[in-house]
Amino acid sequence: MLPRFHLITDFSSLDEAALACVLAVLASCRSGANAVDAVQVRAKQASSREVVAWTRELVALSRPMGTRVIVNDRLDLALAAGADGVHLGRDDLSVADARALVPMSFLIGATCRSPVHAARARVDGADYAGVGPVHATTTKRGLPDPLGLDVLAATAREIPAIAIGGITADRVRDVMVAGAHGVAVVSAVWEDPDPPRAAREIAELVHAA
Repeated sequence: MLPRFHLITDFSSLDEAALACVLAVLASCRSGANAVDAVQVRAKQASSREVVAWTRELVALSRPMGTRVIVNDRLDLALAAGADGVHLGRDDLSVADARALVPMSFLIGATCRSPVHAARARVDGADYAGVGPVHATTTKRGLPDPLGLDVLAATAREIPAIAIGGITADRVRDVMVAGAHGVAVVSAVWEDPDPPRAAREIAELVHAA
């Protein structure tokens, strides 16, 4: 099944403390009704070797929980680490080129900001689109203005859409009603004083939709 709740990493370094934080969240969200379906490894400041080593350990420890691991941007690192998929940004390897190199069971996500982008990604072999920023966010710099729910809804008609950007527990229902397949979150979990609790709340809302 295509993951519905994506938890994106947001750590200054990929170390054992970061791994423990992720595993604590996953351990508290193990059932289908409140599961974190996928962890996206976003680590733009880490070296390739660090990303592969850390992701490989995460895969080994999270796979028994049923969680899939997706690496952002880099297909080569995802394959080297034995990850379940890759999420490709607008300036990364093309979806078509990535799909030609991996089996159909390997997840490919693509950043899409319009129905046109989404339709192209679907034809090229993407499994889902990361659509955003839906709302304003400070997690990532250089993003365009928020797309809003109307663009999310139109894009979701082309390909399963994972809403990202300013997604909080209070906003989950609106994006799901708009047609999102699921959500991807960063600060709503990692900036909460109790990340496992925050993740459970969001997961329950997503899976109940």
